[in-house]
Amino acid sequence: MKMDDKDGLPPYSARAQQPPSPWRRQGKVRRSRGLRCLAIACLAFIAFAQWKQLQSSSSSSSSATNPDITTHGLSVKRLQDDLATCGKLRKKPEDPAGPGRDRNARYIDGHAPTLIKNATIWVGEPVEGTSPEDARKGKGFGWISSDVYLEDGLIKRVEPDIALSTLSDDTIVFNANGRPLTSGIIDMHSHAGGAPLPELDGSEDTNEMASDITPYVRSIDAIKPNDPQLQVIKSGGVTTSLILPGSANNMGGEAYVIKHAVGKSDGRNETSAADLLADPDRNWRFMKMACGENPKRVYGKPGQQGPTSRMGESWEFRHAFEQATTLVREQDDWCDAAEALGLENVKGYLPQELRWESLGALLRGQVHLNTHCYTIPDLEAFIDHTNEFKFILRAFHHAHQTYLVPEILKRAYGGDPPASALFADNMWYKSEAYIASEYAGKYLYDNGLTPIYVSDNPVLNAQHVVFEAAKAYKYGLPYHAALASVTTAPAERLGFGKRLGKVKSGFDADIVVWDSDPLSVGATPVQVWIDGTAQFEDPVELAKPAAQVIVPDEDLSNIVEEPALFEDVIFTGVSQVLLTGDLGELKPHGDKTYNLVISKGKMICLGSCEPDIAAAAKSKIPVVQLKNGYLTESFTAFGSTLGLNAIDAEKDTDNGADSSVFSRAEDGLALDTKKLHVSYDYGVTKAISAPKFRGGGTQHGTSVGFRTGAATQLDSKAIFASDVALHYTLDLSAKHGDGTPSLSSAIGALRHKLLQAVTDRNETVKDVYSESAYLQQVINGSLPLAIKVHSADAIAAVLKVKSVVETAANSTIRLFLVGGAESFLLADELASAGVGVVLAPIFSYAVTWDQRRALTGAPLTNGTAIDRLLDAGVKTAIGIDEDWWVRDLGLLAGIAFKNGGGRLGEKQALGLVSENVYKILGLDEPKAKEGHFVVFEGSPLDIGSRVKAVGGGRGTVTVF
Repeated sequence: MKMDDKDGLPPYSARAQQPPSPWRRQGKVRRSRGLRCLAIACLAFIAFAQWKQLQSSSSSSSSATNPDITTHGLSVKRLQDDLATCGKLRKKPEDPAGPGRDRNARYIDGHAPTLIKNATIWVGEPVEGTSPEDARKGKGFGWISSDVYLEDGLIKRVEPDIALSTLSDDTIVFNANGRPLTSGIIDMHSHAGGAPLPELDGSEDTNEMASDITPYVRSIDAIKPNDPQLQVIKSGGVTTSLILPGSANNMGGEAYVIKHAVGKSDGRNETSAADLLADPDRNWRFMKMACGENPKRVYGKPGQQGPTSRMGESWEFRHAFEQATTLVREQDDWCDAAEALGLENVKGYLPQELRWESLGALLRGQVHLNTHCYTIPDLEAFIDHTNEFKFILRAFHHAHQTYLVPEILKRAYGGDPPASALFADNMWYKSEAYIASEYAGKYLYDNGLTPIYVSDNPVLNAQHVVFEAAKAYKYGLPYHAALASVTTAPAERLGFGKRLGKVKSGFDADIVVWDSDPLSVGATPVQVWIDGTAQFEDPVELAKPAAQVIVPDEDLSNIVEEPALFEDVIFTGVSQVLLTGDLGELKPHGDKTYNLVISKGKMICLGSCEPDIAAAAKSKIPVVQLKNGYLTESFTAFGSTLGLNAIDAEKDTDNGADSSVFSRAEDGLALDTKKLHVSYDYGVTKAISAPKFRGGGTQHGTSVGFRTGAATQLDSKAIFASDVALHYTLDLSAKHGDGTPSLSSAIGALRHKLLQAVTDRNETVKDVYSESAYLQQVINGSLPLAIKVHSADAIAAVLKVKSVVETAANSTIRLFLVGGAESFLLADELASAGVGVVLAPIFSYAVTWDQRRALTGAPLTNGTAIDRLLDAGVKTAIGIDEDWWVRDLGLLAGIAFKNGGGRLGEKQALGLVSENVYKILGLDEPKAKEGHFVVFEGSPLDIGSRVKAVGGGRGTVTVF
């Protein structure tokens, strides 16, 4: 077989050699029979020629008398339509123009103009005259004080002190009072509408599973405009989203860019998917593809269908591109012939095949492609596809390993490397996401590439996608690039760089006024405008101090990935001490800053410590000078699978699920993992984990308290509590337990177990590690009972079970809830019953049916679950339902602090992720004086804080 000269692969036109016809007989044919066959064939040919001549004559006659039919019997009208289609096929889209328009195509008459006064504005571009090199470094960017005038769906003016006298009388005036104003946030990876919340089988339309290759399906056909999540997302300042098909398929289908203005209440004509389109003129089309683990897991069935490997996936891609290439070539040939010869001489219609039309449009440069790819082989193979078939890729999504291979991305066809659409620190959930880094955005930007932060809603709640950008800033991405990562960068990659992402005259009037810097912890919109129309009639505004924008801290870009270990070290410049409990002999003095002396991994002096410092100087003990140092207790992770799992989706790295049996977490502990190393480095030196019931976030069995810095269970004080609590799960997954096909049966089974324990309490339990033994401890009040539950209805049922069992046992059950999305609805009842709540996650949203009433917070609701629980006096803590949240525990406490309206002080807020966990459990916490502490630069509740040192009770201090 002839091989292609370029890469040694068979040319696409190669055909397998045809086998001999089965009709051909072996041996010779008799001469007489051959002559007869020849004569018959000649007569048949003469007859056919005469018939063909008559047909031609008839056709010519028909053509002469019917101008609608060509000499070849083809419809003139259809041929003309085909020729017009040629023009569309060859049209090269351009980014739709912004400046120069009189009105936004999405604008609907009847909406009054708006003047936003006294705003602190992030324009989204550097001042005029800034060189590209300087702009890349952040020079020329900054906040400006100005007014913004919105009219006809456009930003018409951005000027200081716009006089009302120059505007129409019906202008609405909004006073920003100096608060930050940005363009609307753009989420470049969402499934909102296609996967409406709460998740239900009947409304799930993210993936078309009929085939691995479905470039022809369209996400717009699945978007439900009445998905409540569309409004929730908008409440986080997100005005525009790219709604993608899912990632089950190598080629998932066409995607659509929408704005989050839905129905008449939001200034639209009707509630329709078409009315959501960000660009009604459809200048650009969009497509989603995926490579790697997803498609081969979903479609790979050995012996039946593929792909079963990345090799098979590459073939699936190349084969599909080949079909589209053939169609494009045939169409171009037809168009060339029609133009050169005239329609009357064309012998057929324009080749068209709906199955490959959208993929052909991609090859013609009319489609912006986004591809889900994680690993180096995925990335490299797909970059090769772009060059082989000559199409442009706009962005890799998820893209966890792109930071490792920037030069591979730069090889992409077209000379414009794809962006990387990332999460800030959501990783470890599958093997592809294991080799990931929270510093990926910084590394990409440093190599001249573009990081973009996304939600993958509902994987993350897109309401908080700006928090991903904020964390990217924390992890070293320059401030201006972090803001760009959810504004200008996605706007440019979507082809809307002249309309969206900046606060400039001529751009779409998508505006957000924030109560604080959008990259600060807890930043919340005060009002959102889409196409110039305010989206919230009576938004809830949080009580906060006057907004201050962040002064970018360039030191955040100095990353220390390999910290040093010291037994003895001194810290100077400690300005805040937020330790809890009795400090013993550690008595800080009243000066503005303290010194902290560490010996053998423990604090021995906090104050002036002059004698210790003098002695240390002689011993050459290292001294670390802090800038605005904070000293706190270390954090505790509760509710996840830390210590029982290394990679979430990999069975071999996981302890497993206990839906049908009972077990102790201590027996399954696997320490010294990447997750635990990261936990420790971010100040989480303690964790309390229980075996899984079914999936992540569910529990069944007894939990264990352990040190994240321990290497094995046999390390000194590796385990500080062997059996912390007895856990059961009563969320929706409870219906899949052994013998519990319903929630009612699961609640009944729990009641039966507890009452049986009451009956058996006078009997000696031979196996002290059995479920019945721990149930005995629960009913006598010596062991807490933890219930993973979200629904207020299930919580009410649990409270009734508690009452019934306590009456039967004549004792008090120490019950607490884990999860608690709807717990606020029974806050008073929980407080009265002495039931605590570990919110995991702290901010639930309506992902599942039993979380559908979760509070979203301002500007939609007055407070969230944690506010209502604290107000009612419920013992409350912050847990995590997924391991990757360990980096963010301090920031989550910071959101509760910043948005709590003064409910919490700094020390109380940090107690939500440390002291409160132990109060709920009735357990003694390993404290700072025992070696569990964290030293920060900056408040751990703020986005700009950095961990400088961690003491985890192992005799040394980790110093960054």
